Amino acid sequence: MSSNHSVHREPAVRIVKRDTVTMGKKIFVRAAAILLALVVDAFFIFFVTGLNPLSVYRVMFDGTFMTPIRFSWALRDLATLLCIGIALAPAFRMRFWNVGAEGQVLVGGLVTALVMVRCGQSLPTPLLFLVMFVTSIAAGAVWGMIPSFFKAFWNTNETLFTLMMNYVATSIVACMTNIMRGQASSLGKLNMSNQAGWFPQFGITFLPDILNQRYTINILSVILLMFGMFLYMKYSKQGYEIAVVGESENTARYAGINVRKVTIRTMLISGAICGFAGFLIVAGRDQTISTASAGGQGFTAIIVAWLAKFNTFYMALISFLLVFLSRGASEIASAYSLNDFAASIIEGIILFFILGSEFFINYRMIFRGSGKEVQA
Repeated sequence: MSSNHSVHREPAVRIVKRDTVTMGKKIFVRAAAILLALVVDAFFIFFVTGLNPLSVYRVMFDGTFMTPIRFSWALRDLATLLCIGIALAPAFRMRFWNVGAEGQVLVGGLVTALVMVRCGQSLPTPLLFLVMFVTSIAAGAVWGMIPSFFKAFWNTNETLFTLMMNYVATSIVACMTNIMRGQASSLGKLNMSNQAGWFPQFGITFLPDILNQRYTINILSVILLMFGMFLYMKYSKQGYEIAVVGESENTARYAGINVRKVTIRTMLISGAICGFAGFLIVAGRDQTISTASAGGQGFTAIIVAWLAKFNTFYMALISFLLVFLSRGASEIASAYSLNDFAASIIEGIILFFILGSEFFINYRMIFRGSGKEVQA
């Protein structure tokens, strides 16, 4: 006997987006992911390297917390990564996939270095720092504005555009550093004789062993920037416009928002903060410039911004975790004479589980009941 109804078997597993997830559940899922990653890492450490996993984890911990100076180094690296992550937050919130932070940081750092070299002897210190600051953020802003202009008017692919501009920026820095060093074998520290353009050592009374470095200004600047960007994104009119454009450009246009203006303005801000990160790297951390000054953190910051869902306070926590893993991996390689690849695998497993936990926060899996069928 024929039937007018077709019978479809329900799939074995269905993936359904969660409507709401409590903060407690998010914390639980991420904590469980980290614990599971440590277990998997323990098996890798024991069976591949033959080392005691607990000893390895202790060495990882020591890489950041063993001495005050090591902890200050971690804060220094945290400041750089967090600054770039903050720069990417408004662009990503707008769904403008800016993967060109590396190049924007480099051009900001390059301009800072050029001002240090050309004006270090002639300008008084306060004016020198002001010129370095203004030119670095201007350079980063222009570098960020270029792909946004093409995106706004000709709908170019911003991912490819910003990625290719990284290579252009790297080549420009390589060319300029070759010119700046002349016959010397390397560029070295800029203005070594008079330290013009170097941040002064700045100590904090209640943390004299940790924050009494040139990069103390980096750390304090990024803390202020973290609060400023949070308020800008959450409470300002421009932050609201960024959110609306990110949700739907058509809705934004219907609401009377100039999408082109918001796109260009937001990337000017994103690029400017990346340029500011370059300024902090050159003046407060390295006192030199090279093609490796950004150190790949322009790409790592993408993970920071994405995992934190553009909340700058969450970015600080995630940035510290990534810095801790990176420094821990380096310490493992040094302490046990492992190659960098083995140490990076340990770091990568933890990062993989953290990224994977986002799936279980945003989605749930529904398994088919035994013999259950759905009629259509």
